[in-house]
Amino acid sequence: MDAFLNSVLERALRRTEAAEVFALVSQETPVRFEANRLKSLQTRETRGVALRVIKDGRIGFASTTRLDDPQDLVDSALEVAPFGAEARFEFPAVREYAELSVYDPAIADLTIEKMVDAGKAMIAQVREETPDILVGAELRREVTMIVIHNSAGGGGSYHQTAFSAALSANLVRGTDILDVYEWAESSCGLVDFDSLVRAVMDKIRLAERNVPISTGQMPVIFTPKGFAMTMLESLRLGFNGKTVVEGASPLAGKLGEQMFDSRLCLWDDGQVAESTASAPFDDEGVPTRRTFLIDQGKVHAFLYDLQTAGKAGARSTGNATRSLSSPPSPGTHAWLIGPGDASLDEMLSGINEGLLVDQTMGAWAGNVIGGEFSGNVHLGYKIEKGELVGRVKDTMVTGNVYTALKEGLEAIGDTAYWVGGSLRVPHLMFKSLGVASK
Repeated sequence: MDAFLNSVLERALRRTEAAEVFALVSQETPVRFEANRLKSLQTRETRGVALRVIKDGRIGFASTTRLDDPQDLVDSALEVAPFGAEARFEFPAVREYAELSVYDPAIADLTIEKMVDAGKAMIAQVREETPDILVGAELRREVTMIVIHNSAGGGGSYHQTAFSAALSANLVRGTDILDVYEWAESSCGLVDFDSLVRAVMDKIRLAERNVPISTGQMPVIFTPKGFAMTMLESLRLGFNGKTVVEGASPLAGKLGEQMFDSRLCLWDDGQVAESTASAPFDDEGVPTRRTFLIDQGKVHAFLYDLQTAGKAGARSTGNATRSLSSPPSPGTHAWLIGPGDASLDEMLSGINEGLLVDQTMGAWAGNVIGGEFSGNVHLGYKIEKGELVGRVKDTMVTGNVYTALKEGLEAIGDTAYWVGGSLRVPHLMFKSLGVASK
C-alpha cells in the first residue's frame, strides 16, 4: 500500500501544484438476527485509494480499488480537474497528532462465534419474560486503517476498531404493534449487553397499557434517543460549514448571537476516548479537537473542512469526512450537550398532562434546514399528574428546533447519556410543543 501511495503522489506532483492521497482499508463483520433467529453473517472488506490534485487552481478528484496502476488514478484526477471547484485551501503540513484510544485488539480479534452467542443470549433474555415477542439483533465489528499523505509533507495513519450492538423487540397483539429498539457502540471494549436488554424490557413494560392523549400544545420531554431522532439533524445542518457559506443555514451570520437558551452548551469533540466518532485527525489530515458550537446559548463556531473554511475566511475545525468515492465535506464527530440541574423525576412531577418521546418516524420530512419537525411518535408515553401512565398511539409531535431551544426549553436533565457512539445528551423538557392525536 505505501509503495502505491508514494508512486501516485510522485506522479501527480510532476503535473500539478499540489496533491493528496487518501487510503482506506476496512473489514466489517455484521451478524444479524431477525424474528428470534440468526438471519445472516458475513465479512466484507474494502480497500481503495482516493487522489485529490490542485491543477491550475482547480480541484481534481478520482478514486480506485485497483492498486496496480498508479498512473491511471493520476490521469483520472487530472482529466476532471479543469471542471472542478476553485481550490480555496492548502494541504496541511501536520505530521504529529495526539495519541487517542480508538483501537482495541480484543475487538479486532473477536470471533463470529462469540458475536452469535451474544446475540442469542440477548434474545433469550427478552423472550424469557415475553415468550411471544419477536426479537431482532445486530452485532457489528469493524477494523479500519486510514492513511493520508500530501505534497506539503503532512499526513499520517491510524487503526481504529468499532463494535456495536442493536436490540429490537416487536410485539403484535391484535391490531396493536409495538416496536422498541436500543443500540450502543464503542471503539474500545464490548458494549454492555445486559444494559441493552434492560432498556428494551423497561420500555416494553411501560408500553403494556395504551392510553389516549389530548390534541394541543403541551409539555414534551425528549429522551436522549428521542432528541437524536427528532432534532439532531437540523442542528447538524445548521452548524455545517457548507450550509453556512452557502447562506442556507438559519445560523449563517449569527456568530456571537444569543440563538438558544442561555443554559444550553453544545460541542463537537473528535478527541473523546473510546468514541467511534473520534480520530487523531480528520479525513484531510487536520488534527481533531473540541469545538464549542453553542456556549451559554450563543453561536460560538461552525464546523469546517479545508475548502469550506477557505470560503468562509476561517480555519478548518478538523471535521472533514469522506468516502473513497467522494471528496471531503464537513461532518461531525461526537456531539455532547452539557447536563443541567433537573432529574427526570423532577421534570415529570411538574406536568399535569404531557408527552415523553423516545422514538419518532419521519420527523425530518419537513424543512429540516429551517428546523421544522413533524414526526410520528413511534414510541412515546403519556405523562399524567407527574407519572408515566402508558403508551400513546397515532400521535404526532411538531415544532421548530430553533424556537424550542431558544424560547421553549423548560429544563435540562442532570445526567447525559450516550446514544450510540457519537451523541451524549441529557433529557430535554420543553414548555409547549404541538401534539396531535387521533
